[in-house]
Amino acid sequence: MRALMFGWEFPPHILGGLGTASYGLTKGMSLQPDMDITFVIPKPWGDEDQSFLHIIGACNVPIVWKDVNWNQVNERLGGRMHPDEYFQLRNGIKYDFRRIGTNDIGCVDFSGRYPDNLLEEISNYEAVASVIAHSREFDVIHAHDWLTYPAGRFAKQISGKPMVIHVHATDYDRSRGQVNPDVYRIEKEGMDAADHIITVSNLTRNTVIEKYHQDPNKVTTVHNAVEPLSFVNELHKSARKDKVVTFLGRITMQKGPEYFVEVAARVLSRTDGVRFVMAGSGDMMNKMIRLAAQRGIADKFHFTGFLKGRAVYEMLAESDVYMMPSVSEPFGISPLEAMQCGTPSIISKQSGCAEILDHAIKTDYWDIDAMADYIHAIVKYPAMYKALRQNGLDEVNNIKWEYAGQKVRRIYDMVCGR
Repeated sequence: MRALMFGWEFPPHILGGLGTASYGLTKGMSLQPDMDITFVIPKPWGDEDQSFLHIIGACNVPIVWKDVNWNQVNERLGGRMHPDEYFQLRNGIKYDFRRIGTNDIGCVDFSGRYPDNLLEEISNYEAVASVIAHSREFDVIHAHDWLTYPAGRFAKQISGKPMVIHVHATDYDRSRGQVNPDVYRIEKEGMDAADHIITVSNLTRNTVIEKYHQDPNKVTTVHNAVEPLSFVNELHKSARKDKVVTFLGRITMQKGPEYFVEVAARVLSRTDGVRFVMAGSGDMMNKMIRLAAQRGIADKFHFTGFLKGRAVYEMLAESDVYMMPSVSEPFGISPLEAMQCGTPSIISKQSGCAEILDHAIKTDYWDIDAMADYIHAIVKYPAMYKALRQNGLDEVNNIKWEYAGQKVRRIYDMVCGR
């Protein structure tokens, strides 16, 4: 089974959960002996793990024919793509994309991020997809999240192959209901064109059915999982007196950071020896700094900025409680990562991971009093901490990407008529 996947992030260069999920799912799927995955991202950096898939950087795919030789291409791509692959892809240029700005070898310079001209990059990515679809053999198309749906649709139109789209989030989640009409249109058109839709939770599945008017028979939930940590035994808590409660993620309205600050104020009003950490970055960060100051807890409240790689797990391992008060969280992998590190988690009932976790504490995102009570209990009663720690470890170690990959493969077989 040859899958052509379109994504936007891939570790170690990630900006959110999309890259983490893409890595875990593809690695889990690769355990199937006949699975062949080509994964397209806007801009690879050359240090991605390609031991179980093949990565194509959209920034290395020519969309405008340039009369260049092998040595020129080899020097220009700098080892990120073999020149032979460049020339094979160049044979797939079937449309006139000269309206799009390209470099000296006919490729588009993608940012590899979420820039202000994101819609333009999505459109350019669609052009790249047409070249790949004309030059590669594949059995199924798999488009991850709204940014790649236009690319998937174009590849389907060209190849006639079935398309599966993977809804990691919708704009209803990201915007708290204040939907961007351009984003909604792209999402809706992708869902309408898909042969099947995968959602990361039943919460998201219901949104897809109700808000995007999709046939329930066309939508299947495949819950996310978590990648085993090879260095988990190297993670330890520092010797210290204070307990640490951590929020880790994008500091945006979807994640409910203001509830974390308000909970911190409640806890600190009656509990000594506790510190709060907000790890991450986002458009609400400055507002949260001001809110912590207004609540008079700035001396007990710390901002680390964006963390990545091993630093994420070191922060989670240092924590005594992890808290995710998301207002609308399609899944939420970070609580699973915290539990891997032996850290008890408090999560909102409005998160997809709440559907599969029995040993995380669940509250409504707005229930500040309940969250504060649970934090007080965990940091003050060692027996409760130890029970949540051990039960959480046992549970999360059985939530594997391999199982998610098997479910996705069954969907592939269905849409391919196998």
